Amino acid sequence: MRSSIKLLLVVFLTIGLASSLCAQSFKSDNLEIIPLTKHIFQHVSYLKTQDFGKVSCNGMIMVDDHEAVVFDTPAEDQAALELLNFIGTMLDSQVKAIVATHFHEDCLGGLNTFHAAGIPSYAQELTLTLAKQKHFPVPQHGFKQLQLLKAGNKIVELRYFGAGHTRDNVVAYVSSEKIMFGGCLIKEIGAGKGNLEDADERAWPITIKKVKSKYPDVKLVIPGHGKAGNADLLDYTGGLFGKVKTAE
Repeated sequence: MRSSIKLLLVVFLTIGLASSLCAQSFKSDNLEIIPLTKHIFQHVSYLKTQDFGKVSCNGMIMVDDHEAVVFDTPAEDQAALELLNFIGTMLDSQVKAIVATHFHEDCLGGLNTFHAAGIPSYAQELTLTLAKQKHFPVPQHGFKQLQLLKAGNKIVELRYFGAGHTRDNVVAYVSSEKIMFGGCLIKEIGAGKGNLEDADERAWPITIKKVKSKYPDVKLVIPGHGKAGNADLLDYTGGLFGKVKTAE
């Protein structure tokens, strides 16, 4: 009898959690929001490219105690507006910061929308230089190796490990959730090498090795494009660009 009651409680709690997460999802022609945990969401927008057609682009949202930090803007301003509206109304939270994980348009295409809302932006210091050279929106605050940001009581580490997809790419890690937003430095399982215009293929696997060493407990990895997965995404990406020994 007691075991049956416990089972029912587990079922009800599971259904309740699933219903709560479902209520915090969103989908339009421009944007999709996917809840991953109570505090972490994946946002998906779309970028029109000449070489690859319409490309889905991932970002992340960290939420706690009515505050949020967003990682990579949607690719276009309309999707950025929808994202800010979702966070404000559905999550009842104020965006405290926006992070661009590298200088490409799929990371900061909607940055002006965030700036217009008075939201401060952060990126690796080289991102500011490269974005300015490309006449893209430029983040406001640069950092060299490490930047810590908070949403409520949740802390995220922004770290620069070296070149890969670009010279300036960084990763974001929420240790309390064991979740990483790898951006375009990380590939989904089965992906090809993709856009290599600004890549450093020799440095790429070395950078991945450093990421793995720093965050051995990561449970979920969100790549810049495609499906999220476990730490196997790091191994896949490192293998995709060959094995290069790091200097001792």
